[in-house]
Amino acid sequence: MADAQSQWDFGEMFPEEPTREVLTVSDLTTRVKRELENRIGQIWVEGEITNLRRQSSGHMYFSLKDARTQLSCVLFRGVRGVQRELMEDGQKVVLQGDLTVYEARGQYQLIVRAVELQGVGALQVKFEKLKAKLQAEGLFDPERKRTLPRFTQRIGVVTSLSGAALRDVLHVIRRRQPALQIVLADSRVQGQGAEVEIAKGIERLNEWAEREPLDLILVTRGGGSLEDLWAFNEETLARAIAASAVPVVSAIGHEIDFTISDFTADYRAATPSAAAEIITAGAVALEDSLQTTRGRLQRLVAERCARGQERVGALAHRLSRCHPRRRLQEQMQRVDELHDDLLRAAQSIWKHNERRWRELAERLLRVRPELIVARQQAQLAQLRDRLQELPERQVSRAGRRIKALGDQLRLLGPENVLARGYSITQDAKTGEVLRAANSVKTGQKLRTRLADGEVESTAG
Repeated sequence: MADAQSQWDFGEMFPEEPTREVLTVSDLTTRVKRELENRIGQIWVEGEITNLRRQSSGHMYFSLKDARTQLSCVLFRGVRGVQRELMEDGQKVVLQGDLTVYEARGQYQLIVRAVELQGVGALQVKFEKLKAKLQAEGLFDPERKRTLPRFTQRIGVVTSLSGAALRDVLHVIRRRQPALQIVLADSRVQGQGAEVEIAKGIERLNEWAEREPLDLILVTRGGGSLEDLWAFNEETLARAIAASAVPVVSAIGHEIDFTISDFTADYRAATPSAAAEIITAGAVALEDSLQTTRGRLQRLVAERCARGQERVGALAHRLSRCHPRRRLQEQMQRVDELHDDLLRAAQSIWKHNERRWRELAERLLRVRPELIVARQQAQLAQLRDRLQELPERQVSRAGRRIKALGDQLRLLGPENVLARGYSITQDAKTGEVLRAANSVKTGQKLRTRLADGEVESTAG
């Protein structure tokens, strides 16, 4: 049994600290980078591109993600053999590269050396190769594109009879140009061998056009994925369109979808409905032109009639003005106006003279002698009153002044001072007022005057 530990046993008071290695952030990042490069090195990674960013320097930065995580990647400008223009967000790829650490951020990343496109990307590569080939042969040159007829009377349509594209085209044509004749060539528009059926449909319509007039051929189908639309990216169909003696309009998928057929055809429409509108544009424009012409003719006739009516009215007005009775009426009206002007002038002169007479009468009244004498007498009476009032005011003012001086004199007089408790001491013999104590001599007879009498005393 181990010895019981004493309550005074505190163990080692100052144990030695274990040695430890402290790394800087840079040292740790460098060590992690070295371990990744040595242990993993060059690898192949599969995933989907996201957050793609193309720098002006030519480098590309993006992330490779799967369902759970993502990996930062960088593709430098000097890496060759990579179709950079086909790389975009959502593209599935297999990347070869070196796994390393970007030390400035402490973030591990893949430096890409090779890129293999997967799924749609592979089709896109095939698309670009065929496009470059046909373009080099001149199948896309604008010079070989034929102008569509302005007014179409009969067209051929190559599409599936059960597809939505045919319904859209028929709906638009029925609404805009019901008289347009349509020759249908049924064909599959999706799946293996569909491009061969579409090409045969174009050939049959060309053969039919040798016997009957045919203005153009419409090759169309509705939208879908790149795989669904792939039949229209096949070389067989492209060469059939290029070889067609009848102008071809391509309307495949939606507005954002572009196929080899679109580049080869004489005209590309964004959608089947848009193609139908383009085909019927001439008829609609002609109808609009006829409606416009009809409206212009109606307006011209109406304007001509209106101008004729105005001219007839003007002539009738001139005729009525030249009639002698009209001239006599105008002269009579002029006489009435002159009569009214004469009356107004006479009244104005009368009012002016009346006002002038009234002013002269007022002036005559103002210069009448009795009025002047009366005014002078009134002024004299006012002066007399003022002369009578002036001595009284002066005497009254002098009395108030004398009274004020008497009150002031009484306030400053000796009796008033003595009445307040003061006294006046004089020399009994000379009556001189004594103002200082040192001027009084011993044995000098003094007389002190109070408010109610005098007191005689001898200085001691």
